[in-house]
Amino acid sequence: MGWLSKIFKGPVNRVSRGHYNGNSHEGYSAQHTKSYGVHGNEDEDMDHAIALSLSEEDQRKGKTIDTGHHLDEDEQIAQALQENIGHNLAEDEQLARALQESMNDGPPRQHIPVEDVNSESTPASILPSNIFRTSGLRVCAGCRSPIGRGRFLSCMDSVWHPECFRCYACDRPISEYEFAVHENHAYHRPCYKERFHPKCDVCSSFIPTDKNGLIEYRAHPFWMQKYCPSHENDGTPRCCSCERMEPKDSQYITLDDGRRLCLECLHTAIMETNECQPLYIDIQEFYEGMNMKVEQQVPLLLVERQALNEAMEAEKSVHHLPETRGLCLSEEQIVRTILKGPIGPGNRIIDMVTGPYKLIRRCEVTAILILYGLPRLLTGSILAHEMMHAYLRLKGYRTLSPEVEEGICQVLAHLWLESEITSGSGSMSTTSDASSSSSTSSSSKKGAKTEFEKRLGEFFKYQIETDSSVAYGDGFRAGMRAIERYGLRSTLDHIKMTGSFPC
Repeated sequence: MGWLSKIFKGPVNRVSRGHYNGNSHEGYSAQHTKSYGVHGNEDEDMDHAIALSLSEEDQRKGKTIDTGHHLDEDEQIAQALQENIGHNLAEDEQLARALQESMNDGPPRQHIPVEDVNSESTPASILPSNIFRTSGLRVCAGCRSPIGRGRFLSCMDSVWHPECFRCYACDRPISEYEFAVHENHAYHRPCYKERFHPKCDVCSSFIPTDKNGLIEYRAHPFWMQKYCPSHENDGTPRCCSCERMEPKDSQYITLDDGRRLCLECLHTAIMETNECQPLYIDIQEFYEGMNMKVEQQVPLLLVERQALNEAMEAEKSVHHLPETRGLCLSEEQIVRTILKGPIGPGNRIIDMVTGPYKLIRRCEVTAILILYGLPRLLTGSILAHEMMHAYLRLKGYRTLSPEVEEGICQVLAHLWLESEITSGSGSMSTTSDASSSSSTSSSSKKGAKTEFEKRLGEFFKYQIETDSSVAYGDGFRAGMRAIERYGLRSTLDHIKMTGSFPC
């Protein structure tokens, strides 16, 4: 039977397709099975030998045994047996050739990795495609029933009915001669690409491969939004809050100053000054809870980007990020604040209404300005930062280095975000005179936070923690180390006396 296994054992990565011509003897018919035996001839030879022996017993007295004659007869019997065996071996070889020819009635199928289907989840290693042999009976790996007569496929170390060898994704039979394998499952080539080849989160197309056949894409470090490298230079807009790129199947809101805002960030965005007052009260209470109450009433105004930049130019000795989103002012000036936001019901763009507000110097701080159109958590973290600037000035802290002052202000913004995320709910409620044309209802800005809003808060914390600038990044990390070691109160006392963080 060794010859049969050699016939069925094809090369690696080859799928055999043949005919099953038997019922219970690995493809042999009953007729062929019977022809392999030589037992009938052996019985006749045995009877003949017994008869000769009896004849010799009867003739022992006075008779001479013709030894040479019997030797000739033995040689004839042996020659006949040898010819019979040779005849059977010739039949075996003919049967083997017939089986081999029946299996090679079509081109072999191969399960090979598809060149343009490279992905992070690489197809499983190719398995040798030998016929799987059980106890004398082929069983389909798909339906687990005997294969019987007819065609069969040999692949992935098993045999299959053609209709049972199916794609793991679409569950349709695989009729092609090439297919992909992943985690011991077979796939059509298009199905494999659809399931495992990464798609761009911006244009929804398959991310192209480079000249070496490798997939190259860009990904946001926090959101892990994957996109084609070309989108970094083709003008694809980003949300000014969460920094995610705008997908082609959604539409971001465009604010008057050109900033784009995704619909998820827009859901809690604060668009006008009156709408921001409850959040201001929340942060004042947060400061009081840490024994850092600010007695003076400092005006809080939401402004456009242009008004914020003009106020920053009028202010002296300030240091801010390239994209300024908040200011703590000490000078008297006139600022245009937003009285009515630019987003109406149904996210409809409407005319924004602004009005002048004259800042009067009654203390060391004249006002806090915040850029409009940012989500509640981002607006709150900016406000907590600027409130710390106001606290330092109002409490008589000496002029501090940018690293110390901006660092401790970032610490307070981070602590406020942490408290908001940990609590899981905000106490913000809209005032009775808030505009009815606000972009969000009061219910969306209080109560339990959505999963996206919690995730957004984590992103703003991540931005503070990973800032690479000296003043905001290194200063924050130095401030956090001091607070974790000595506590907030002792750290502030040390800053007031020495102008530096405690070591």
